[in-house]
Formats: sequence, C-alpha cells, structure tokens
Amino acid sequence: ERFPDVRVIANAETRGLSGGRNTGIADATSDVVAFLDDDAQADDDWLETMLEWYDAPSVIAVGGASEPIWRSGRPAWFPIEFDWVVGCSYRGLPTRAADVRNLIGSNMSFRRGVFEQVGGFHHAIGRVGTRPVGCEETELCIRATRRIPGARIVYDPAVRVRHHLPEGRARWRYFRSRCYSEGLSKAIVAELAGADRGLASERSYVMRTLPIGVLGGVRDAVRDRSLAPLGRSGAIIAGLGLTAAGFAVGSARRVWSRLDAASATRAGPPEIGRPASDA
Repeated sequence: ERFPDVRVIANAETRGLSGGRNTGIADATSDVVAFLDDDAQADDDWLETMLEWYDAPSVIAVGGASEPIWRSGRPAWFPIEFDWVVGCSYRGLPTRAADVRNLIGSNMSFRRGVFEQVGGFHHAIGRVGTRPVGCEETELCIRATRRIPGARIVYDPAVRVRHHLPEGRARWRYFRSRCYSEGLSKAIVAELAGADRGLASERSYVMRTLPIGVLGGVRDAVRDRSLAPLGRSGAIIAGLGLTAAGFAVGSARRVWSRLDAASATRAGPPEIGRPASDA
C-alpha cells in the first residue's frame, strides 16, 4: 500500500525461504537478481556499488556487509565472531573487497544466467517458518563455482546493508538454537557439495578466528579487571560446541535415515519456474 511499484507474489514452490527466493527469481526480469532481507535496510548506493563489479565477466555473484542494528542493544556476551548467528557480517570475513566461497543471504546478488545454468536454491536446506536453519546460499555458491569455469564470487564491504534485529535474537536461547541448527545445515551442505568444499571456510574460521576471539576475551578481562569479556570467550566455546554437536547429529541422521535426503539429492536443485509438484 505504501509502495505502489512493489509487487508481492505468492510462493509457487515448496514452503520455505528457498522456494520463496526461487519464485522471485522466476518472476524477475533483470540481468542481475539481488536479494535483501525484509528486516534489512540498504545504503543509498547499494545497487550502484554492487553493479560495478559485474563489469568483469568472470564475476557471477556479488554481496557485501550486513551490519547488525540491535533494537535492545548488543548483549555484552555476544561475540562478533558469531554475528552470522543473526545473519550479519562477522569477524573473520575480509575487511576489503575479496573473492569468497559464499555470500551472506541478507545481502547478495547473482547474474540471472547462474540460475539458468545451475538451478535455484535447494529445498533440502534453508529456513522454513521460524526454524533457524540456513546455508542454502552457501550450497548454491559452491555449486555455481564448481560448474562454471573461472567463476568469481565477490564480497565487498562497501556493498552495505543494516540488518535490524529484534529483541529475541539477543537472547541466549536463540543463540543456542541457531548454532545447533547451523551444524545440522552444514551436514547437509557437506553431503551435497562434498566435505572439502562444504567445510573449507569453516576450517580456517575454527582454527584461526575463534581461538583469537577466545584469547581476546581473556586479555580484555585481565586488562579491564572485569569478568564481562569472559562471557564472550565462553559464548565462542559454547557456540562452537553446539555447532559441532548439530553437525554430528545431522551427519548421523544422513547416514541412518536418508529418505528425504536421498529424494532431494536425486532430484537435484529445483529448476527455476517449475511448480512445487514438479520440483
């Protein structure tokens, strides 16, 4: 009602974020398809800065930084290393423009030809309702660079959005649930994309970024003579443990019960524009 030029369309595929995105892709007419979360606000030069990268033919996807805007204030215990929990940029990502494995779902774009070549977002992954799962953009990015020779995916912090976060995402219960669900999602990605590609970035993150974050919290606690920074260190350790537990459980489920997974893997990623009954 407030924006008469905006069109709202019903999801034509399987219920969930992946189906909704695929429906939007099928309806869009532009050469580049951009994605923005409903609670994210783009900078005024968002599209212009993003589109400059597409002058290079090898670039198939461009995304950028997602800055958290905490409505209730950032919790003192919430580590920046885990801002991916709330769909935002986190410590460990490049601080300047660089090629990356995958983009952040709340701030990304792709050439239309990518979807025509490799299909859409996979229904086996991605948020459905309030279930805090994800990684559908990770699997798509891996699939695209695997199938398109010389393809580049660019992360540019200057392509910026501000992600407004409700009070519920500042709670420990959400942090715990999201970390565990991320592990479940990573197990699916590892199966669909292969462990080497599916977990390559995560290995560096776990071996380098997280230990530095834990030690930083201890250092700040000693320097400030305060226990508060130790909360961040504890959250990093707990978050890693919860994500690892989710991955272990998800991997076990994939081994012992492959009914849904086998069906999704055989069918492959959905072809854009196909109705849900045919996907």
